[in-house]
Amino acid sequence: MNNKQIDLLAIGDITIDAFIKLKDAEVSCDIDHQNCKLSFRFGDKIPYESVDVCTAVGNGPNAAVSAARLGLNSAVLTYIGDDQNGKDCVAELERNNVDTEYVRVDAGKHTNYHYILWYDVDRTILVRHETFKYSLDGVSAPRWIYFSSLGENSLDFHAEVADFLEKNPETKLAFQPGTFQMKIGIQALERIYKNTEIFFCNVEEAQRILGEESRDLPTLLQKLASFGPKIVVITDGIAGAYSFDTRIGDMWFMPVYPHTPVERTGAGDSYASTVVSALALGKGLDEALTWGPVNSQSVVQYVGSQKGLLSQEKLKEFLGKAPAEYKLNKIN
Repeated sequence: MNNKQIDLLAIGDITIDAFIKLKDAEVSCDIDHQNCKLSFRFGDKIPYESVDVCTAVGNGPNAAVSAARLGLNSAVLTYIGDDQNGKDCVAELERNNVDTEYVRVDAGKHTNYHYILWYDVDRTILVRHETFKYSLDGVSAPRWIYFSSLGENSLDFHAEVADFLEKNPETKLAFQPGTFQMKIGIQALERIYKNTEIFFCNVEEAQRILGEESRDLPTLLQKLASFGPKIVVITDGIAGAYSFDTRIGDMWFMPVYPHTPVERTGAGDSYASTVVSALALGKGLDEALTWGPVNSQSVVQYVGSQKGLLSQEKLKEFLGKAPAEYKLNKIN
C-alpha cells in the first residue's frame, strides 16, 4: 500500500485491446465527410495484415499511465475478472508505476476485452463492458479524480462519486465522459457536471451530449459550461482544440503539434490526461493546454494508447523545438 497521497486517481473500466489491421476494406462518408462507414465483403474470408494486443488500456488506465510517466503519483480504480487477462493488466499497470491498490477483482467475471478494426489511420472499436459492482469504499481522497468511461450499470456509482466530491471539496474532478455517460445525458449526471473542475470531449461528443446540430465551438463551450464545469475543453481532431475558462471568461484555441499519425487510438485520452497532469503539477491552464497536443501527437505515432506516452523531460524537449505557430490563441 502506498501511504503517500495520490495525485491523480483515474476511475474507469480497464480492457485489453486487440488491434486487427485491415487491408481489404473501404470507407464511405456523407458529402460533408460525416457519418463515415467502414465496410468489407459480407460472408467472405477477409485478409488482415497484423494483430497487436495492448494490455491494461481504457480511458481511466490510460490517464493513470500518462500521469505516472509525467511524474505524478497516480492510481486507478477499476475492476478486473479473476482470469489471466486481469493478472496481465495488473502486471502492466505496475510496470508503468501505477498504484494498483484500487484494482479490484470480481470473482466469476471476465476482464474486458475489445477488438479494434484498424484501417488507414483510424479505428472502429468493438466493445463489451462486463457488469461490475462499482464502489468507492476504502478510497482515500486524492488531489484529483479523473473520471471516465464505465459500464451501463454504473448510474448509482455516479451518485457515489458526487457524494465523495461534496464530502472532499479539496479533491478536483476532471470529467471525460464515455459512451454510457453521454447516452444517459446531463440531467442524470447533474451533480457530476456541477462538481467538475475541467471537462473534456470532442466536437461530435459535445453535439451528442447537448443535442446540438451546430458545430459552433464558442456556443458548444458556453452551453457545456452552463451545467457547472469551471473549464471546458473541446477537441476537434487535427483542427486543434478549444477551451473556455469560466473563472475569467476567456476562450482559447490551441493548434495541434505538427505530426503524421500512424494510428489515432488514445489521442483524446493522452490530450486530456496531460492537461490535467500539468494542472496537478502546478502549471497554469495556459501552459497545460500547450502540453496536451505534444503527448497526443506522440501517442498516435504508435499502435495503441500508451506506448507513445512521454516523460516530462521528453515532452519538454518537444516544446522546446515547437514551431512558432504552435501557441495558444485567445478567441474572445
